[in-house]
Amino acid sequence: MQQHTGMRAAWAAGLVGALCLAGTSFGEHREPIRAGVAEVDITPPVGFPMAGYYHERLAEGQLDPLKAKALVLRDGETAGAIVVCDLIGIATDLSREVRRRAAEQTGIPAANIVVSATHSHTAPDYMKELWLFLGKQPQEPLRADYIRKLIDGPVAAIVEADKAAKPSQLFSGAAKQTTPVAFNRRFVMRDGSVQTWQKHSNPQVIRAAGPIDPEIGLLVVRDLEHDRTRGVFSNFALHLDTVGGTRWSADYPFYVERALRETCGPDTISLFGTGCCGDINHSDPSRVERNKADMIGGSLGASICKVLPQLKPIESTRLTVNTRTIALPLQDVSAPEVARAVELVSLAKAGEKVAFFDHVTAYKQLILDQFQHRQPHANTPEHITWGLSRSLAGIGEALPVDVTVMTIGDDVALVCLPGEVFVELGLAIKQASPFATTLVVELSNAVETIYVPHRAAYVGGSYEVTNSALLPGGGELLVETALTLLRQAASTANQP
Repeated sequence: MQQHTGMRAAWAAGLVGALCLAGTSFGEHREPIRAGVAEVDITPPVGFPMAGYYHERLAEGQLDPLKAKALVLRDGETAGAIVVCDLIGIATDLSREVRRRAAEQTGIPAANIVVSATHSHTAPDYMKELWLFLGKQPQEPLRADYIRKLIDGPVAAIVEADKAAKPSQLFSGAAKQTTPVAFNRRFVMRDGSVQTWQKHSNPQVIRAAGPIDPEIGLLVVRDLEHDRTRGVFSNFALHLDTVGGTRWSADYPFYVERALRETCGPDTISLFGTGCCGDINHSDPSRVERNKADMIGGSLGASICKVLPQLKPIESTRLTVNTRTIALPLQDVSAPEVARAVELVSLAKAGEKVAFFDHVTAYKQLILDQFQHRQPHANTPEHITWGLSRSLAGIGEALPVDVTVMTIGDDVALVCLPGEVFVELGLAIKQASPFATTLVVELSNAVETIYVPHRAAYVGGSYEVTNSALLPGGGELLVETALTLLRQAASTANQP
């Protein structure tokens, strides 16, 4: 308790200093930025399908609640919002509906709103139910009721955060996670191939195929009027698949929230933006045992709380929000491949043994079939749940996705990317960013890319490449687009 009191005292001293430093710019030139945070429960009922794997499993209970947590920023006429949801991914159908409704209710342009997922595997498998709901097709009442909640929840979080937006002091910086909780899960083998999920005890393993990103990016919202922290946005690259079972859970970010509330106060809202972790998980290749959600979240929370008093106040709070829609080329799929995919998926549903990579490929090919062809070769809804889309059906040879960059002064950039992005791509953005603190958040506005590897990964192959809908080069295009937007924002930030 004394440690927490000391931290809050340090925060107070830092805030007074920040206001002294920023007084001239606030008082004489610009109004302080307005920030609001809010959260809404989006936990599904017992009996709703759970996400994460290639077979249906129904929820039997709840470990901890799933939430939609929103941050809204307003600077004069410019406004932006991000809502982070405890979901495995954000279907384009869901993001378009949430952005449209939230824009209508707040006046924030839909292009300036980001809907992101944490990637919890103990969250709902909602995409087919959303597809049925939007098409006004028959579905179980329990499932239809939840889809209404799923759409309404993120919208309500954004609306509430916007209503709560008021002059705020922002702090930014980063913590370094020194306790090992994240590991690259791809390995270079002696035959030159790359394989996922290996252990050092395997004599064929040479080395990890890539790095990790130990940085925890931070943006903190403090109340100008009262000595309290209202929200902490943290960003770390680690896959969320640490709980398992058939009970709803937000996974390790729940324990990050718990640590922050113990230190900053029970009303603090913890927004966790998942970093680029398409090739990162929690399995230590040198050990048999795996770290659990409470250990991972508690350790990350402790790392964050340790540096909170050291974060720097953001003196210039000019806000920019820019979104660019780009087309990512999709892999092709033929009629014979779709026919074979239907056979394999049907066999797997019937309980027959199907090789895992064959099952993954077949499922992906059925998703691609509905995207690429106005008249798909298969009756897709009969065979899959995940990947069904109203807005992307028949889209053609390329997938339209948004890259959004929000910046605050010349201190902070929030980069939002679609899909499960490899860590190397996120690091490339951070290393070339002109902003001191750059948070790169994956799984934003669209999950239909599935994995987003870098070009070299396609040569090595293995799971993440097998489970990508994109042709090589899509990841690099995301990086190029993000850096272009960052440099544009940097030139704006430095204008008088």
